[in-house]
Amino acid sequence: MGVSMREAPLMEHLEELRNRLIWAIVSWAVMTAVAFTFRVQILEALRRPLDAYNTTASLKAELIVLNITEPFLTAFKVAAFGGLALALPFIVYQIWAFIAPGLYPHERRLAIPFILGAGFSFALGAVFAYFVLLPFAVPFLLGFLGDVVTPQISIGMYMGQVVTFLALMGILFEMPVVSYLLAKLGMLSSRFLINNWRIAVVLLITLAALITPTVDVVNLSLVSIPLMVLYGISILLVKWAERGRPKEAEATPV
Repeated sequence: MGVSMREAPLMEHLEELRNRLIWAIVSWAVMTAVAFTFRVQILEALRRPLDAYNTTASLKAELIVLNITEPFLTAFKVAAFGGLALALPFIVYQIWAFIAPGLYPHERRLAIPFILGAGFSFALGAVFAYFVLLPFAVPFLLGFLGDVVTPQISIGMYMGQVVTFLALMGILFEMPVVSYLLAKLGMLSSRFLINNWRIAVVLLITLAALITPTVDVVNLSLVSIPLMVLYGISILLVKWAERGRPKEAEATPV
């Protein structure tokens, strides 16, 4: 039985989606292989928040291995994170290339700013977490009981938590870029963001509480305040996008 005319476009879209996903996965795998060659350097860099704790603690924290596969799995995990960071611009390009045919010509010109902005924002979020948040959070959590216990931490769990935290902050720092893009596409308005700022504050504080594994006000503020600043930047970028949006692209944004 042949494919109907109605089914043909759908099959073409699915084929295009499959190809884009394959290219994204391949790029991630290649960059993961590259990062794997620098696994020792990456591991040493990621343990620096722990070293910051050891410089002041009387009982030094140690990274230990709990089973024979843990070193390899840990190295692969951090390499996968490094590969994702390196391949992110290309992955974002694949997403953009999939949706671009349905956009206006002036909207397609947003491709390069969006791809570069997404990569820069993710890197900025990870850097902020690495240099600002983790040096506070790790010593606080490990020193919570003082000298009652000697920290002996599974290297797999430690690296997994650190990498997850870096990735989450990288994703959250995409807020202004995504907001600007949605505004340019006529799907988001500054009025909506301004009118709902109280709800946004509550949601951002709740999100910060979920991300921060501690009830410490200082650590909670280190996450929630930057998120609120990002929300404010998003409003400014959306206003900027609204001024430059052509009339034919005007819709009824939320």
